[in-house]
Amino acid sequence: TSLPDEEGNQDESLESKTLSAEDQVKDHSTGTRVVAGQIFLESGKSDSQLEDEENFHSQEEEKENSLEELNSLEISNLLNKDLEEAEIQSPVLTAIGGTADGEPCHFPFLFMEKEYAECTADGREDGRLWCATTYDYKQDQKWGFCETEEQSNKRRQMQEAEDVYQTGMKILNESSKKAQKKEAYQYLLKAADMNHTKAMEKVSYALLFGDYLKQNIQSSKELFEKLTEEGSPKGQMALGFLYASGLGVNSSQAKALVYYTFGALGGNLIAHMILGYRYWAGIGVLQSCESALTHYRLVANHVASDISLTGGTVVQRIRLADEVENPGMASGMLEEDLIQYYQFLAEKGDVQAQVGLGQLHLHGGRGVEQNHQRAFEYFNQAANAGNSHAMAFLGKMYSEGSDVVPQSNETALQYFKKAADMGNPVGQSGLGMAYLYGRGVPVNYELALKYFQKAAEQGWVDGQLQLGSMYYNGIGVKRDYKQALKYFNLASQGGHILAFYNLAQMHATGTGVMRSCHTAVELFKNVCERGRWSERLMTAYNSYKDGDSNSAVVQYLLLAEQGYEVAQSNAAFILDQKEASIVGENETYPRALLHWNRAASQGYTVARIKLGDYHFYGFGTDVDYETAFIHYRLASEQQHSAQAMFNLGYMHEKGLGIKQDIHLAKRFYDMAAEASPDAQVPVFLALCKLGVIYSLQYVREINIREVFSHIDMDQLLGPEWDLYLMTIIALLLGTIIAYRQRQHQAIPRPAGLRPAVPQQEPPPEHQPPQ
Repeated sequence: TSLPDEEGNQDESLESKTLSAEDQVKDHSTGTRVVAGQIFLESGKSDSQLEDEENFHSQEEEKENSLEELNSLEISNLLNKDLEEAEIQSPVLTAIGGTADGEPCHFPFLFMEKEYAECTADGREDGRLWCATTYDYKQDQKWGFCETEEQSNKRRQMQEAEDVYQTGMKILNESSKKAQKKEAYQYLLKAADMNHTKAMEKVSYALLFGDYLKQNIQSSKELFEKLTEEGSPKGQMALGFLYASGLGVNSSQAKALVYYTFGALGGNLIAHMILGYRYWAGIGVLQSCESALTHYRLVANHVASDISLTGGTVVQRIRLADEVENPGMASGMLEEDLIQYYQFLAEKGDVQAQVGLGQLHLHGGRGVEQNHQRAFEYFNQAANAGNSHAMAFLGKMYSEGSDVVPQSNETALQYFKKAADMGNPVGQSGLGMAYLYGRGVPVNYELALKYFQKAAEQGWVDGQLQLGSMYYNGIGVKRDYKQALKYFNLASQGGHILAFYNLAQMHATGTGVMRSCHTAVELFKNVCERGRWSERLMTAYNSYKDGDSNSAVVQYLLLAEQGYEVAQSNAAFILDQKEASIVGENETYPRALLHWNRAASQGYTVARIKLGDYHFYGFGTDVDYETAFIHYRLASEQQHSAQAMFNLGYMHEKGLGIKQDIHLAKRFYDMAAEASPDAQVPVFLALCKLGVIYSLQYVREINIREVFSHIDMDQLLGPEWDLYLMTIIALLLGTIIAYRQRQHQAIPRPAGLRPAVPQQEPPPEHQPPQ
């Protein structure tokens, strides 16, 4: 069990003073016994017993939660080590007060015909822990307290805080309404004021992001500092983030690195992920692929172990810049009207709509919250209509089990068989899993292999993944790393997270392929970015949509630290638009420049062009046409960006950062027009302008008088050239007069009916965009 919190408040104390055994024995009624200086009621358990049991269970849960973050090998090693140390060094407790003050506690001791291997509060109404100093308490009546009154008060205060915390967490987890979640945070605030560590962690993050509490960076910083002093890895990681991003403190990458390192040593997975990205990109540290691999692999192990058969939640990567240019197009989000339309179709019996909505609710994403109850209902409707896909997904749900669907291998097997008989790859894959692991049927590797092959042939990712695993481990087939690699690659093309994980392991160890640290890191990074923390991307997007740019930018900045490219570009976009008031006016562009730079390093074209723009116009840095030219050229060569080509054409035309060259300018303009149809109109206008400039330059370069003096009109047009010219002028004059007369003869229109003159749009400017 964990030691009491030494930083806890010690002001409150109960007036319970130790009396001698003789004093407390007097005047007790029948049906009671004197135990450790207190009356013990023989019927039922005392309140203190119940409290102690609850305390024990909550501490056990805390242990389990912390152990989840370690892999199984580390756990077994740690437990073995702890057991060895416990055998060598068992702490000797000395009794305080009672009838045996100063004597060592005797473990185990017998009390009420039950042996106790540790201090207990049984038999005491005030809940203070005590022990016997001899084996048989009833016979010898030798006892003493295991803690001072001050420690007892502190322990009870922490128990009270734990109860308040659990109440808050229960409300938080069971409700989906915003008002109830706000109420839950009031309980957590109260527990945090009582120095409850987990409550302080929840509250500090809520204050940082503005989740159900008003955003307050300063208050969250103070809580993080307090948590860091107590050794909380979550607090250390968050304090590192504040120093890295300069929120509430002066930015210091050195301090950030120290806090991140302490957080990672304490087992915080986000801290490991941040360090992995920093070592991979060389931010604040020397670039080291091997160090990045160590951090990313540790996080990926945890993420992969958390992935279920259904594949976990869908990660929505919405770019705010694309969203602004094409609202609703780039996000992949489903409009509320569209969802209602599908629901209407499903209610009318449209099987495809039922299956589609079932999958949406099963995995969540595209603006639909994960809801197993709704998914189960839709799949049931479609399965009753004979849809094999719905049957297979029902099999999946029964195979895994949840709060809504009880786990049942037999029911899952029935659905998988029905779907597989209809040739459904999801059902075939599920049946393969049943035979592979013996779920409801005897283990049969040959049948498992057969069903996985059938599913893989139809392109189903689960079938490909499991087939790869069988070849990799040599289960039911001869071990073949080349075949394993082939199927893992196929499954990874379908986006299966475990396929990325297995490929990363193969590249990291050089199994079946040449060892490649760089490839392994990129694959592990992909796996890590599919962890539970990726849900924060959607939360940040919703905050931005709700008009809370401050909350959104802080969330995106933390995700940017973790290496999410989309978060880096979104944070830069919000800063670029000057929508976040928590960042000072003078700091917005330099910070945006930093995150555009990180996003560009990960291959985002728009970010690379933005870097060129920032150096071109001097946003957040000095005007530097040469650097701008380099960024535009990189975007043009690596990503074939039409906008970058157009900007390069403009710089060649004006001679900015490069020698003026009209021919090269025309070449880049032509390339831009070929790269994108959208660029054709601005390119046409730019080329017209370029033609005029070229003509003017040509005229300027030659002497017009000399040209005319050398021209002999008699030789060029003949001796009667003046007659020809007069005839042409007379014809032109006659045409104009005839046209004017025809206009006057036209029927006059009523005054009220005038044809609408079409408005011409002004041509766009041809400078590199800001």
